[in-house]
Amino acid sequence: QVQLVESGGGLVQAGGSLRLSCAASGRAFSDYSMAWFRQAPGKERQFVATISRNGLFVHYTDSVKGRFTISRDNAKNTVALKMTSLKPEDTAAYHCAARESVTSRNVYEYKYWGQGTQVTVSS
Repeated sequence: QVQLVESGGGLVQAGGSLRLSCAASGRAFSDYSMAWFRQAPGKERQFVATISRNGLFVHYTDSVKGRFTISRDNAKNTVALKMTSLKPEDTAAYHCAARESVTSRNVYEYKYWGQGTQVTVSS
C-alpha cells in the first residue's frame, strides 16, 4: 500500500501560479504511476495529468497543456504539479493518485488517493 498527502493549495488570482506537492509513504514509490485529478463542487472527478513510474512519460488533459507541469522525485517520494496562468475554471479540489501499473487517465483505475488540496482561482 501507499499513503498520499497533498499540500500547496490556496487562493490565487487569475494568471497566478501555484505548486502542489504530494508526499507518498509506504511501498516503493517508484512502483507507482502517479496522477493528479481535480473535482469541482457538483462535478465528477476529472483527470489533469499523469506521470510514469520512471518519470519519462507524461500526459495532460487538453485544458491544462502548456500551463501545468507534472514531475516526480523518486528519491524523495514526491510528485508535484506546477500550475501557471491559472484560470477561475481551474478552481477545484486537487487529488493525487497512484496505481501499480502504467499511466492511465481513468479515475477508476487508481486505487490509492490523497485527501485533496483546495485550489481557488479568483477572477
